[in-house]
Formats: sequence, structure tokens, C-alpha cells
Amino acid sequence: MSSTLSSRRAAPGSPGFLKRSGPRHGEKAVKVLLVAASLVSVLTTVGIVIALIPPAGEFFSKVDFGAFITGTNWAPLFKPASFGVLPLVGGTLMVTLIALLVAVPLGLGAAVYLSEYANRRVRKIFKPLLEVLAGIPTVVYGFFALKAITPALQSIWPAGDGPQIFNALAAGFVMGIMIIPTIASLAEDSMSAVPRALRDGAFALGSSRMQVSTRVVFPAALSGIVAAVVLGVSRALGETMIVAIAAGGQPNLSFNPLEGMQTMTAFIAAAGIGDLPTGSTGYQTIFAVGALLFVMTLVMNLLSVRLVRKYREVYE
Repeated sequence: MSSTLSSRRAAPGSPGFLKRSGPRHGEKAVKVLLVAASLVSVLTTVGIVIALIPPAGEFFSKVDFGAFITGTNWAPLFKPASFGVLPLVGGTLMVTLIALLVAVPLGLGAAVYLSEYANRRVRKIFKPLLEVLAGIPTVVYGFFALKAITPALQSIWPAGDGPQIFNALAAGFVMGIMIIPTIASLAEDSMSAVPRALRDGAFALGSSRMQVSTRVVFPAALSGIVAAVVLGVSRALGETMIVAIAAGGQPNLSFNPLEGMQTMTAFIAAAGIGDLPTGSTGYQTIFAVGALLFVMTLVMNLLSVRLVRKYREVYE
């Protein structure tokens, strides 16, 4: 009996010591689940493209693409109809820019603090509290912008009439607060992944904590930080409820953030719940605007992939 057991057990250092004792069915099941998850994301993207192309193609068979891209008047449901999408694009970019001006400094500042300054106990408390902001429904953010931020801005505005009831400034400010957890959490994870040896080497040369954070850790984690910012931009571009409630529903090509504006997502939401006849030109504008938003997001993501690959650091 003992000789049989000893023959089954390979001695340490022998060729069969690290070999599998049998097939690992659990590992194969995990691989199948991972492949299925990847296929779901790919098929979802393909499905979105397939759903957008036919109606958008029919729309552009009736409306000139150049007039659609360069037109400054958006009134698809009025007579005579006008299909210049620049007011929607301008409103989307304006609100997104304001959101980034709020979220990027605060998000990256929170990431640097949690990664480089906070001790383990503080990090365990503050990081979950920060991420709670990501779980608040966006409709709550929208009413918060309309009922709290806009009146506050009107009361402290130093000159002029101040922000209108519906304005891009309040919508962008609150949207920036909403995407702070996205940028802060991902950037902090990227900074925490920087090897400790880089920090110790910088401290050994006499660098301060601020110098280590800004000149060593931040550049080393730049690819992850870029990915975090791009994800925040994507979420800002696709946000609907905040801009629909706080920014207003009137297309307005203006560089004044104190005025009301309509974004691309807000128009899609408003037109989608309306009584537009299926197959009409007005109905097809939903898919045309959605296709343009999809292309804008795709181009931004492709550029971000190039940046991430360019600044990616690999440590051994």
C-alpha cells in the first residue's frame, strides 16, 4: 500500500512534481464565462450599430449631410423644418467641458490624496464614501441642480442678471460632481499600482511627498489616469437626466453657459417619448443624432487608446 502511494506522489524536483493531477473543469468554466462576457459586450456594440444605421441612412437620404453637420438652426418638428445639429453639439460640448473643469481637478486631487497621503484606515473610510456619489440616481442630481445650485448661483452672482432658470453652468457643475467618483477611483487604482520602489528611490534622493506624487507617481500612472478621464468624459457625453432637467429643452448655439441649452441626449429623450409617427423624418432624427453621438464617442475612445498605449508603463 505504501509503495503504491509513494509511486503516485512525485518527489520534489522531479519532472512530474508540478504537473496537474487531473483536468480542471472549473478553470475551463471560468474561461467560457469570460469569453461569453466579452462576446456580450461586442455583440451589444454591433447591435447598436445595426439599430442605428438603417434609420439614419433613411434620414440622410432626405436631408443633406453637410447641412446637418454645419447648420446652426435645429427645428426638426416645425414647418419649415431645419436640421442643423450644431446647437445640440454645442450644448453637449459646453456642458461636458464645464463638468470636466469640475471633475478632473477634484477627482485627480482626491486620487492623489487617497493614494499618497491618506493612511490605510482613512482610505478604507473615504474611498467608499466617495464612490457612494456614483450610486445616486441622476434624476436626483438633476433636481439638485435645478432647485439648489441654480438659485445659489443666482443669489451670489456679482453682476448682471446671472444664470437663467435653465442653464448649462448648473447642469455642468452637478454633472462634474457626478463623475468625480469615476475619475477618482480609477485614477487612485492606477496610482496605487505604481511600484513602491519608485517612491522609495525618490524619497532616498531627498524628494518631498508632493514631488514624489507629481513627478514620479503621476507620470508613471499616466495611462490609467488618461483612461479614467476618458471614461468620465464618455459618461458626461451620455448623461441625459441632469441636462434634460437643469439645462433646458431649447436648442441654443451659444457660448454663454448662463443660458439654457439642449444636448444631444436630452433631445433624444424628449423626442423618443413624444408622439412622432414611426418612419417620419422627425422620428428618424433620433437615430441620426444618436449615430452622431456614437461616432463622437468612438473617435474619442480611439484617441484615448492611442494615448494610453503611448504613455503606458510596464514594470517587472
